[in-house]
Amino acid sequence: MMEVEKMPNGDHALNGAGLNGHHSENSSSPVGSPKANGSPAGAGDGLMKKPIAILDDKQKKRVRKLSRSNSKDGALGVAGTPNFVAPHRKWKNSRRSRNGSGRGLPKKGGAGGKGVWGKLGSELEEMDEELDQNDPNFDLDAYNSRRNIELKEVVPEITVEEFTKKVGSILLEYYEHGDTHEVADSLDDIMSAERRALVPKVAVEMAFEHKQSQRELTSVLISDLYGRTITSRDICKGFDTLLENMPDLILDTPEAPHILGNFIARAVADDCIPPKFAFDVEARPDAATLSAPAREALTRASGLLSLHQGWGHLDDVWGVGGALRPVKTLTRQMAILLQEYLLSRDLEEAQRSIKELEVPHFHHELIYEAIVMMLEALSEPTEEAICALFKSLDDTCLVTPEQMEQGFRRVYEDMTDIVLDIPLAYSILDRFVQRCQRADFLNEAVIKDLPSRGRKRFVSEGDGGRIKPVNLNSRDF
Repeated sequence: MMEVEKMPNGDHALNGAGLNGHHSENSSSPVGSPKANGSPAGAGDGLMKKPIAILDDKQKKRVRKLSRSNSKDGALGVAGTPNFVAPHRKWKNSRRSRNGSGRGLPKKGGAGGKGVWGKLGSELEEMDEELDQNDPNFDLDAYNSRRNIELKEVVPEITVEEFTKKVGSILLEYYEHGDTHEVADSLDDIMSAERRALVPKVAVEMAFEHKQSQRELTSVLISDLYGRTITSRDICKGFDTLLENMPDLILDTPEAPHILGNFIARAVADDCIPPKFAFDVEARPDAATLSAPAREALTRASGLLSLHQGWGHLDDVWGVGGALRPVKTLTRQMAILLQEYLLSRDLEEAQRSIKELEVPHFHHELIYEAIVMMLEALSEPTEEAICALFKSLDDTCLVTPEQMEQGFRRVYEDMTDIVLDIPLAYSILDRFVQRCQRADFLNEAVIKDLPSRGRKRFVSEGDGGRIKPVNLNSRDF
């Protein structure tokens, strides 16, 4: 450690060892300078240098860090002497604040920095600063109203065409999932009080173009929406609009009066509309302008409501469509339509009846019943009629080739049981398959898998199935 002694003339003298333990040997006083009187021996003739301040650990660390950074940038010269670095080069890539305060971070609230929008609401303050209240054109009411702005959400009302299109898409999805609650939730988002009467109108119009099962779903939908989304007045208004448009509806759907009458009767049975809507035709305000198809629809509805069975039978006014019906019921209906076809030989009516069944996955049963009916008929004209029916079903793609093949193979598998009732079944089936092959609609694999009865048998094909008696008195016995 160094000891500093204050001299009489105000200077400081260094006692003991100098910096780094060395004395200042070559420090001589300049010419003409006064010498220190009373200086201790061995202190030299010149004045002592000003001692260097003692550095603590924190300052040493800062000096060491600065020297290390300068050495990387080439700021140190020979023997570690620092070189001069231009100020603009030194602060070029620095993130520190230029004014000597702060850490260089953006201002709070997002109001500072280049390319930012500024603090939220600052644009209103700028507008307020631009206005001069001493201006003769200054409007105090407009200024106060602008400062007390209240924002509200405004939903633009959609047009009738857009509403009809959205309701149509919702109904198409409903035909797939059958969930009336989802339909009600979807309608609540787009429907207003003026558009409620359009819901039953659009639903019934779409049902005109669909099958019985979709019409049943439409009746169920109207019943479930009643009291939640639409009222009885809305349903009556929708039916009135349909009655007015009946002359145009029958152009696309000739059976529109019959279908609309069923909808009106079903709505009355479901307690959605009053019965007087169907019965009091002459008391209606538009009775004089009702068209003939509209009167036919109301007559159909009143006739269904007047049946002695009551209104309970109207729950099945559309029938039980699709796969909901039992298998025995479907089989009986297929047998009835085949019998009607064999009597009338009307292919279009048979195709329409098959479409109304709405069981494309069960058409193999139709093929099976038709072949068995042909085998039981033992008639060649019946074979020709069934072959013509199969050909038309294949040409119109009403029955898929897979269903056709499955129906034939079911007959092949049951031939051992069928032949017990129809002994000539094998020969008739062989002839029928050849006829279908000439018609060119049967798969080759089905033709190759045709079963054949063995020639070694006890019953002849021409004796009507009688077992030949055995003559025990024969000589060969």
